[in-house]
Amino acid sequence: MPARPAESAAAHLPLLGTMSDTPRKASRFAQTVSLLWNYAAKELDWPLGENPARGLGQHKPQRTYEPWPDWMIKALDGAPATVQTAARLILGTGQRPNAAITMRRDQFDGEWMLVRDEKGDTEFEIYCPPSLRAYVDSLPVKGAHMLPKNLAQPLGYNAVEKAFRSWREGLGERAAQYSLHGLRKLAIVQLAEAGASDAEIQAVTGQSAEMIVYYRSKANRRKLSRAAQERRRQ
Repeated sequence: MPARPAESAAAHLPLLGTMSDTPRKASRFAQTVSLLWNYAAKELDWPLGENPARGLGQHKPQRTYEPWPDWMIKALDGAPATVQTAARLILGTGQRPNAAITMRRDQFDGEWMLVRDEKGDTEFEIYCPPSLRAYVDSLPVKGAHMLPKNLAQPLGYNAVEKAFRSWREGLGERAAQYSLHGLRKLAIVQLAEAGASDAEIQAVTGQSAEMIVYYRSKANRRKLSRAAQERRRQ
């Protein structure tokens, strides 16, 4: 009987020892094994046992962005409309800031939305969360885009980012480290905290396995710290 894909990949884990000079390649290899194993165990109910690649692919990305804290998300209610709309589009879609900021209205169709992977220059359809759907429906129509410059053109990233920096400055020094990119990372954290698998998160955000593993660790820490601190109430 041929080996299952996850088991076959796991059999090659000893190869990681030969990849010490290429840590990023080794990290991607281990993450691929981990993703296959998690999918087989959680989605296909294969009795595979403990994931042998768990924790092996946690190569830290060279450039990271801090996910926004809860207090900053709540502060969006008082943000200029441009900043608020851009932030909710980035967080709700999990897209890169520029792709979210330039979204057209016709990319939203009921429960679904068409998002764009700028790196791969491809578009694909994903489920639109009810909260984002309601927000989009509440916005006045002023053009073909969600953030219109005029009837046919969207606002550019630079214009939105400038408005964001002005708003962020008004929040004080503690907000200085956060950027619009951090909202995309927060999307990973929120999805992970909601119980989404790595494959499910990739289906929404289109991000690399490496990036998902890194930001999932932040979600795990948040969940574990909450559980630990809540025990003090007992």
